[in-house]
Amino acid sequence: MSHRSNESTSDASPLRRALSAIVVVALVCGIAIGVPGCAAVVIGAAVGAGTLVAMDRRSASVRAGDQNIEAKVTKAVSDRWGLTAHINVTSYDQKVLLTGEVPSQQVKDEAERIAKSTEQVRGVTNELVVGPESSVGGRTRDSYITSKVKARLVESKKFDANNVKVVTERGVVYLLGLVSTTEGDAAAEVAASTSDVVRVVKLFEYTS
Repeated sequence: MSHRSNESTSDASPLRRALSAIVVVALVCGIAIGVPGCAAVVIGAAVGAGTLVAMDRRSASVRAGDQNIEAKVTKAVSDRWGLTAHINVTSYDQKVLLTGEVPSQQVKDEAERIAKSTEQVRGVTNELVVGPESSVGGRTRDSYITSKVKARLVESKKFDANNVKVVTERGVVYLLGLVSTTEGDAAAEVAASTSDVVRVVKLFEYTS
């Protein structure tokens, strides 16, 4: 099973994940010489890396719980289907987002049941697609889109961008976080206006 290293992996080491995103973007930019915005994306990712944990509105126990949930669900679906399904697991405030591709509706439904039955999980959003797995190139583009969105959230200076988690699958951007309605709307507007984004899905929990 393939799992992207940007926003769909565990929160165990936010700094390491952010630095990994920088490496991915640097490689993409190295390949696509002259792509506008590459430098800005790398800079934006670096800015976010140093403050992500400190500014996270989740408590330390909830962050640890999300990490545990991601690990448990990822292991369960991997043990069940191995390389026959591409399932990414993201947990934020004990709510799980499933993205990726699976071979049948039965697998999609069962993956959701596995996530729902996992201890501490309060809800599941199942965005799995029944169909062939995305290509390596497609996943690289998704990583690049995630980095661009995060950089633009930082550059907008409309709110603390570290409170918004970004996951991209097949060009669809999922936004998670504990935000106000105003912050959520602003984040969605920034994401929607980012190049190559197909659609934006808001999965926020609102503080006001």
